Amino acid sequence: MRLCKTIEDIRSYVNAVRSEGKTVGLVPTMGYLHRGHLSLMHEAKGRCDVVVVSIFVNPTQFGPNEDYQAYPRDLKKDAGLVADAGVDVIFTPDVAEMYPTGFSSYVEVTGVSEFLCGASRPGHFRGVATVVSKLFHIVQPDMAFFGQKDFQQLLVIKRMVADLNMTVQIAEVPIVREDDGLAMSSRNVYLTPEGRKAALVLSRSLKLARELVAQGVLDIPRLREAVVREINGESLANIDYVEIRSIPDLLPLDKLQGQALLALAVRFGKSRLIDNTVLEA
Repeated sequence: MRLCKTIEDIRSYVNAVRSEGKTVGLVPTMGYLHRGHLSLMHEAKGRCDVVVVSIFVNPTQFGPNEDYQAYPRDLKKDAGLVADAGVDVIFTPDVAEMYPTGFSSYVEVTGVSEFLCGASRPGHFRGVATVVSKLFHIVQPDMAFFGQKDFQQLLVIKRMVADLNMTVQIAEVPIVREDDGLAMSSRNVYLTPEGRKAALVLSRSLKLARELVAQGVLDIPRLREAVVREINGESLANIDYVEIRSIPDLLPLDKLQGQALLALAVRFGKSRLIDNTVLEA
C-alpha cells in the first residue's frame, strides 16, 4: 500500500494506473476509521480496479465552536486498517496542502444543504462540498463511495455532481451498526458509558417509526411526535432535530407517500449523533 501526502504525488500515482486502463474508486474519510468506513472500502474494491482512501480532517466543515481540534485522529491505526482492507493508496494531505495561503474559493450547494444539519451547523455543507469537489478534481475517480448514515451529505454531493456536470459516479453504501443497533461513527468515542447506553434510543425510535408506518400510520406530524416522545423518554438525550422530509429535496411533508427520510440529530452530553432511516408507504 502506498501513502501519498501531496497532490502532485497522488495525481502522479493515479495517472500511472489510468495509463494501464484501470478504474479508480475514491473513499473520502476524516479518519479514525471503523467498520462503516471499511464497508465503503470493500464496496470500492469490488467495483474498481484501484482504490484511493483519503484521510483528511477538513477544517472548513467545522464551525467556530465545534470539535475540529478535538476530533479523534490515529493515522497509524487507520493505515493498518486500510492496508488490511486491501486498499491500494492512502491520500493524507495536510491543511496547507489543501488550503494554501490565499485560498478563497468555495462550493456551495443551496436548497438541500439548508435544512437539518445545514440549519444546525451553518457553513458545514459549504465546507463538505468544497473539500469533496477538490478531492474529485485531484483524484479524478470513476466512482466515489459514501455511507447512508450521512444521508443529507450524500444528497448534497449528488446535487453538486449533477449541477456541475462532474463525471464521477456516486455509490451509496448502507449504514453499518453495532450489534445493539447504534450507528457506527467516529464521534461515538466521545460517549460516556451512560451516554453510550442512552444513545440506543436513536435506533429504537427509528424502528418505532418503521413499525408505525407498517401499521398504516402515514400522517407525518403523528409519526414525528411518536419519535420525539420516544427520544425524550431518555433523560440524557437532548434533541437537535427530528424531521421527516422528502427525498431528494428534503422538503417538508404532511403525509407519507412513497419514500421519505426520517433524520435525527441528538446530543448525549458532548456527543452530537445523527442517524436516519428511509420510511416507505
